[in-house]
Amino acid sequence: MTITSAFRPRRTKIVSTLGPASSDRATIRALAEAGVDVFRLNFSHGAHADHAARHEAIRSVEAELGRPIGILADVQGPKLRVGTFENGKVTLQSGAAFRLDLDDAPGTIERVRLPHPEIISAATVGSNLLLDDGKLRLVVREVGPTYLDTVVAVGGVLSERKGVNVPDIVLPIPALTEKDRKDLDFALELGVEYIGLSFVQRPEDVREARDIAAGRAWIMTKVEKPQAMDNLDEIVRLSDAVMVARGDLGVELPPEAVPLAQKRIVRLARQLGKPVVVATQMLESMIHAPTPTRAEASDVATAVFDGADAVMLSAETAAGEYPLEAVGIMNRIVRRVEEDPIWQSIMRASCPEPEGFVADAIAAAAGQIAGTAAARAIVAFTLGGSTALRISRERPEAPIIGLTETDEIARRLCVAWGVRAQSVGQETPVRTVETVVDQAIEAAVASGLARSGDAIVIAAGLPFGVAGSTNTLRVARVD
Repeated sequence: MTITSAFRPRRTKIVSTLGPASSDRATIRALAEAGVDVFRLNFSHGAHADHAARHEAIRSVEAELGRPIGILADVQGPKLRVGTFENGKVTLQSGAAFRLDLDDAPGTIERVRLPHPEIISAATVGSNLLLDDGKLRLVVREVGPTYLDTVVAVGGVLSERKGVNVPDIVLPIPALTEKDRKDLDFALELGVEYIGLSFVQRPEDVREARDIAAGRAWIMTKVEKPQAMDNLDEIVRLSDAVMVARGDLGVELPPEAVPLAQKRIVRLARQLGKPVVVATQMLESMIHAPTPTRAEASDVATAVFDGADAVMLSAETAAGEYPLEAVGIMNRIVRRVEEDPIWQSIMRASCPEPEGFVADAIAAAAGQIAGTAAARAIVAFTLGGSTALRISRERPEAPIIGLTETDEIARRLCVAWGVRAQSVGQETPVRTVETVVDQAIEAAVASGLARSGDAIVIAAGLPFGVAGSTNTLRVARVD
């Protein structure tokens, strides 16, 4: 199947999570028409059969709409939880002593099972343990071979099987559990474009996922642990894309630190040319309300001003009462920001310095020439997606059309800022400069961006068909 694409003016992409409120084909189509570029399958919930059905529906809608749609398979990662209580829950008072241990017995007001010996062995006196998404906080005062004695710093009601976060500790736990490995194999067999990697603490976690994926999908690393922030540069370099997972990151970091972490991640990802998604609680109130708060609208706008490649909806579309309205308002917010002259000047002023490669020089020049020549589009011939990503990093004013031979690469580029990808197929391979010009003009005209007399800028590589060989820039005019 060769995918074509009519161009839409919005540059920042929208990722939408599917769930009980949005899994039927009609709703998926409506969400795509409302502006979704990438659908997220959350493997923390649902059976493989459910995700397979959603995958099939997305591909059917994609073929019907005639534009590529990306699919993100988000694997769960390790889930750290306390055990059960005799009465289902307890109320912990601030200042009280409380033990976490390996005993199977139901918990009491004095203790509860912590079925994670890795936490006990890694904790030290003074370590903080956050329970139930950070609502309660314990401080370790003694470490034993099978227990942690703590004092309750922030008390409250603790129900059984609530989550445990350990912001001060690097845990000797791999990012991929046995469940994750099965989910990962299944998602790769389905043919998704991105794997969302949770619980990343070290660069080794990303390397392991890359080895398993073996190029079959891009690895989108979710930055949700303070330990990942300590290794951010190498983690982002190893990743194909990055997600600012503000939910878990906000549990383990102080609230005042989260906005700065978001800006740091976005800035570094853009500098390295890796697509970056800002996620979690962007329009949270729309789970139950038809309109967002003004603060939420500002939050989305801030991510766009920061230069994020994409913004993501989670429960708003997966389980909310107004999934279509949530996508619609996010689309409106993004488009309104992108019409603003201040946003445009910020994008120009924040361009990273090109690295010392011919391909980077070509990408930077493409945006500059397009602006000077008032070109209607930049057409990037991209075998594996890198040329389109390099040009996207420059945030040019001219729209970017990414032409590739395969549907798979066209879909992967759905997360990249400003790129509207098309697969030209392998039956008409690019072999000459004349072919490049003809296909570029055809794509620009078909997308509605250019007409007779308009100029377009073309970036490609010689010899054709060699990944990473971008070395040619040409200005062509539509006859």
